[in-house]
Amino acid sequence: MLVFFKTKKLQKICSEWGHARKHLGTKGGRKLQQRMMELKAAENLSDISRLPPARCHELTGDRAGQLSVDLDHPYRLLFIVGNNPRPELESGGLDWNGVTAIEIIEIADTH
Repeated sequence: MLVFFKTKKLQKICSEWGHARKHLGTKGGRKLQQRMMELKAAENLSDISRLPPARCHELTGDRAGQLSVDLDHPYRLLFIVGNNPRPELESGGLDWNGVTAIEIIEIADTH
């Protein structure tokens, strides 16, 4: 899957071990690196949704349109669909098989 980043700072945190560890600690940095490898290796978002520890899911409320995967509690990696147009099912929901690009927008505690 293609992975883009909202900011250069976020790209450094997600791509460089030193920045990941500084921002999230050793355990959190390792989990972030693991998630990034999973996202980049996936063919589409459907592949990630089958990984139970990742808990890839769509968010609701003021974060509608965003998705997240779990990192080290309480942090989550937040992203949006990078495909344009956004792949939709006939029923109106997100077509996870059609999502082949994402944009990482934030690492946050959404609880």
